Amino acid sequence: MAIHPKEHRIVLKYADEPGYTPKIESYLEHGGYDTLKAAFSKKPEDIRDEVKKSQLRGRGGAGFPAGVKWSLVDRKSGKPIYLVCNADESEPGTFKDRQIIHKDPHQLIEGMMISAYANDCAKAFIYIREEMPHGARILDEAILEAKGKGFCGDNICGSEYSCDLVVHRGAAAYICGEETGLIESLEGKRANPRIKPPYFPAVLGLYQCPTIVNNVETLCDVKHIMEMGADEFAKIGRPNNTGTRIWCVSGGVQRPGYYEVGQITLGELVNDICGGPLPGRSIKAIIPGGSSMKILKAEDRYKGKNPDGSEYDWGLEDIPLDYDGIAAAGSMSGSGGMMVLDDTVSIPAALANLMAFYSHESCGQCTPCREGSLWLKKITTRMVHGEARPGDVDLMKSVADQIAGRTICAFGFAVAWPVQSYIAKFEDEFREYEESLSNPDTDRTSIKELACNHG
Repeated sequence: MAIHPKEHRIVLKYADEPGYTPKIESYLEHGGYDTLKAAFSKKPEDIRDEVKKSQLRGRGGAGFPAGVKWSLVDRKSGKPIYLVCNADESEPGTFKDRQIIHKDPHQLIEGMMISAYANDCAKAFIYIREEMPHGARILDEAILEAKGKGFCGDNICGSEYSCDLVVHRGAAAYICGEETGLIESLEGKRANPRIKPPYFPAVLGLYQCPTIVNNVETLCDVKHIMEMGADEFAKIGRPNNTGTRIWCVSGGVQRPGYYEVGQITLGELVNDICGGPLPGRSIKAIIPGGSSMKILKAEDRYKGKNPDGSEYDWGLEDIPLDYDGIAAAGSMSGSGGMMVLDDTVSIPAALANLMAFYSHESCGQCTPCREGSLWLKKITTRMVHGEARPGDVDLMKSVADQIAGRTICAFGFAVAWPVQSYIAKFEDEFREYEESLSNPDTDRTSIKELACNHG
């Protein structure tokens, strides 16, 4: 895979290098585990401070600062502290962690062992979804290799510190990407998310003990922060958006794939790195951070004020490709799963596809989510199959509004945000389906073909 000049590869530096393999020999030839060895010359609290100073934000979804998350751990409870790597990667459109696991698993192990040492963890887990069996086998083999060389397990690198590392395979449920649902599953129970408070993982996590849950990419970044120093890491990107970020681009672009970049714009990623839309097509909208994020319309202007009081007025291509830039445009960077929708895509049909997925993936614990997601699936399905009813668009908005913010976990937002934003940005398309199909003289077969032929 050719590396584009605008990429800034750190985590993926060796992932696509010819001859590089997931085996420990390749990793050691490229300086692997040297940073872990050096970590034992530092105090755990110094490593925690360095990560906090780097301003590293979690790469799994919400973008919560990793160093702050570590600082919230209850270290006075007398209970063991656990480290859990979230490798569930269940968000549609996201496949970056899979690349790391398949191509450079020892980087993850090294990052985890540094993080475990920094947080006084005696046991760590990699929670990986059942639908990644090859990745699980690679990790199991890599852990055995690392133990054989003394890089995890007992007396790591000849020190007095020991930490066992275990791969746990989940049941391939979307909700296991939510950290408390993941913890429930890891304990062998149904993955129903916990209520926060009181069940903040940093205080009451795995086995009711203090627990840190970090994403694969986040834990790999810890290794690079300790290698280059927090200040150098922070120079990549901009304040509050430091380091590189891996983006997974799918949909209507010429070069879909995974790309690690620093401070660039959305247009630079989509047009320069990914080659822009397919020949003869134009970009209609972009979902920036995975299917649950709010959609951004290509022809809109995104205006507002920066924290310093200055004003911004962006087109879609001008949006800074980081947490704050995408948030300022009204969406979230989420897990980095960018979906590009071109002018062949029917927005109602795309939403119907998403609602079928989310209604299936609801854990069913909360009534608004359990009933509302199924209701939205039924409405959107009948809309694109020639059975729309008068008032369906308003009903969809009402149902979504009554789900968002009324559930135990953020899955309710994952269901509601697409509905709210798709209708807000493309209401005319939904009204066209509703108004045409509410007329008994409409040729319903043609409407079905319209939905099926798009995309």
